Parts: sequence; C-alpha cells; structure tokens
Amino acid sequence: MKLKTKKTVAKRIQITATGKLLKRKGGQDHFNSRESGKVSRNKRRDISVSKRYVRNLMSLMPHA
Repeated sequence: MKLKTKKTVAKRIQITATGKLLKRKGGQDHFNSRESGKVSRNKRRDISVSKRYVRNLMSLMPHA
C-alpha cells in the first residue's frame, strides 16, 4: 500500500534543515486583546515539538 502524507499534520508542522520540528503556539485565534504584550509577542514565535512526539509525527509525514 502506498504511504501517504497526512495533510493535517503537514500543514501544522514544519521540518527545519537540521531535522527539528516546529509548530505554531496555540491560542492565537481570538481573545488576544486581554493578553499582556509579553504573551502576545511570544505567540508570534514558532516553538519546537517535544522529542516525545517526533517519531510519531514523522511517520505521519513519510515524504516530508
């Protein structure tokens, strides 16, 4: 059977040149005006995925 990439995962996870996985911080959609400026700035950054999930996510994206 052909291995297919899970598009839902591929849209949310980015693989860097060194092989690390990056994802967007959660909670960016609405209710952001109540957040402090520090929290708002930190939400703009991508964060690395925990090592615990890397193997599972890579199996969902075999061609990435």
